Amino acid sequence: MVVALLPMSVWANEGEDNKELDIPEIVLEHLADSYEWHIASYQGSHISIPLPIIVRSENTGEWHFCTAHSLPEPFFFSEEHHGKIYERVGGEEVRPLDLSITKSVLQIWIVVAVLIIIFLSCARWYKKHDAKSEAPKGFVGAMEMIVMTIHDDLIKSSIGEKHYKPYAPYLLTVFFFILTCNLIGLIPVFPGGANVTGNINITFFLAICTMLAINLFANKEYWKEIFWPEVPLFLKAYPAPVMPLIELFGVFTKPFALMIRLFANMMAGHAVILSFTCVIFLGWSMGVGFGLGLNAFSIIMLLFMNALELLVAFVQAYVFTMLSAVFIGLAHKEHHAE
Repeated sequence: MVVALLPMSVWANEGEDNKELDIPEIVLEHLADSYEWHIASYQGSHISIPLPIIVRSENTGEWHFCTAHSLPEPFFFSEEHHGKIYERVGGEEVRPLDLSITKSVLQIWIVVAVLIIIFLSCARWYKKHDAKSEAPKGFVGAMEMIVMTIHDDLIKSSIGEKHYKPYAPYLLTVFFFILTCNLIGLIPVFPGGANVTGNINITFFLAICTMLAINLFANKEYWKEIFWPEVPLFLKAYPAPVMPLIELFGVFTKPFALMIRLFANMMAGHAVILSFTCVIFLGWSMGVGFGLGLNAFSIIMLLFMNALELLVAFVQAYVFTMLSAVFIGLAHKEHHAE
């Protein structure tokens, strides 16, 4: 790991130390993805981990490998596009092919490594012991309890005993991935603190995976309910196919609801915690009296919000998995004759 101690002039305009604390800017900067992992600031300098930037020039077709502090011309970080890398080609600003290892990407790799270590260690216990005659204890026992709870009480009951088995590995993976991302995101220092599940690109991908699982393997009853539902003829055919259009629209609104629910809840939690943290520094800038009062208020609210976020981390993983299982179960419902 390489830690770079960077001068203040690289990151801020001259005289920035004298300006007022900009809470919205600090919050948005944390919530956004970045090409480096900021650790801390010390004596006017920033300690950060530079991440590899991999971009392909739209002008020459050449690949460039660098960091945020050695980005060559004509590439630049566009403030208008939330710090993304752009390229100047013929007087125009274009978006090059960007395969960089950003903060969110590195956080996902860390989460994947944590999950692999956890489940391989659990698998090693089951390999050495007879699970039918000996119950696991400690951490392995806790993991078995969580897995069986999600598997039996959520996935199996929501999808149905006939169809749940092909979807159980995917839904269990989604649950533990979201839960681990949420918990590691609450750690204020490296290797935590990244806002993965508060990134709409991540929740969009998860929602697309659920949408494919729902629609690619749905039975004929599911599609019959969409294109020819059991409603009066004038609602599904004449003068316009009102109900089929509504049902078809629902195919896309279900994953959209999954995406927005997870994204909004996790982003809001990070924003509130950061805002209360900034209030501490804002209070001291207003004087000792305000500092002491706002410090006490902010510390109490920070403890409360962090405890609440621990609960929300589990609840959001559970809700996303539950709704995915329910939607998949609706795609496998059987025809009930009158």
